[in-house]
Amino acid sequence: MKKYTTWLLTASVFQLIAALMHATTLFGNVPPNNETEKQMFTLMDTYQFDFGAGFHPTMGNLLLALSACFSLVYSLGGLLNWFLLRKKISSEIMRGVININLLIFGVTFALFATFTFLVPIVLAGMVLLFLILSRLTIAGSSG
Repeated sequence: MKKYTTWLLTASVFQLIAALMHATTLFGNVPPNNETEKQMFTLMDTYQFDFGAGFHPTMGNLLLALSACFSLVYSLGGLLNWFLLRKKISSEIMRGVININLLIFGVTFALFATFTFLVPIVLAGMVLLFLILSRLTIAGSSG
């Protein structure tokens, strides 16, 4: 069986791929296919909620922030894992880092599987799979 570093590096690569793929969607717009979608897109970009204290975001603003956070969380996970692997820190600390990754990206996978579509589900699933493999293989390593 491969060492945990191989699995964690693979998870890190998939985290960065997921972040980059999603970041590209922040810069493009999908045209509406029919009148219902056109009306929905118009409302998403023009109707402003009144959240008090001078905050009046549109649903489009809220979705943009949420999408940016997705890219940032996956970037943080991927870059942090890659950095810690390069520094060759102890497997005891890496075990804890992997456990934190499993918690965060496991919940993310569950949310994506419930509320999104195939591409983010597959990418989040690949990240989770390789994190699980790294956790299983680090359990047997000494150090």
